[in-house]
Amino acid sequence: MRAMTVLAGALALSATLSAPARAAEKLDTVPRTLVMTAYEPEWNALVHAVQQPTAYQLNGMTYMTGVLEGKPVLLMQSGVSMVNAAMNTQLVIDRFAVKRIVFSGIAGGVDPGLSIGDVIVAENWGQYLEVSFARQTDGGWLPPEKVTTGAPGNWEFMYPRPVRVSNAAQGTQHMFTFAMDPQLLDLARKVAPTVKMERCVAAAATQRAGSELCLPHDPKVVVGGTGVSAGVFADNAKFREYLHAAWKARVLDMESAAVAQVAYANQVPTIVFRSLSDLAGGDREKNMEDTFEHLASVNSAHVVRAFLTALPD
Repeated sequence: MRAMTVLAGALALSATLSAPARAAEKLDTVPRTLVMTAYEPEWNALVHAVQQPTAYQLNGMTYMTGVLEGKPVLLMQSGVSMVNAAMNTQLVIDRFAVKRIVFSGIAGGVDPGLSIGDVIVAENWGQYLEVSFARQTDGGWLPPEKVTTGAPGNWEFMYPRPVRVSNAAQGTQHMFTFAMDPQLLDLARKVAPTVKMERCVAAAATQRAGSELCLPHDPKVVVGGTGVSAGVFADNAKFREYLHAAWKARVLDMESAAVAQVAYANQVPTIVFRSLSDLAGGDREKNMEDTFEHLASVNSAHVVRAFLTALPD
């Protein structure tokens, strides 16, 4: 009898495990542009402008549907860093009708031709710490696997390796970077010259009038090049130089490549707008993110709102 009971339990468990998972019910079925931010300053630069807002709670995070610049949108925070970004991108795709992703946020500048306050719209995004750690030998570094043809160059013992990823259209690929949607990039190029951005950080309440901190230049929008991401707050001048040389990187952050990979797997058109709050180790004295994160968040939001205005739907 006991053997029969165990067998019946095993069969029931097998049936449960082999049954197809049911897709979670959509919380909202209106096709919307997902406007994604990573954390509060980026969210705050946009949330005040959302009309007809409705808030949903998932896993302790707020997802807000509404209208922004006349377009149906869904505004969210991904959470900081790669795992949060990937996890919450998949969650929102599963639970809402996401027709495209538009990311608005801040970043560190890698290209020495760019300045704090500029907004960068990279054409593709890669994960710069998807790497093999090489063994040190008398003859130099010895990677544990064959270096892929076309891989970015190594940083000492770290050798970039491609991500293995699939989607329904392309099957399985090995990729160093994920391309942004070409039509969305074309629209960004048209919008870029039209946007007026901020160059001054307002004086704090404790400071005298007229003591605001202003950039020595007018920020610009730049479309093109490569962005890179990793779960690292990067503030190292030599590594910044490496990323620019090996990856041809112009900008780095902690989320965009993760979002881009999930979007690729789900075939969701995506574009990322990032305004520079610091220079990732290229700042003259100290990292300037704390000083310029608000200005950078606002500048990215300005460009994203102009972009939404120009979208056809």
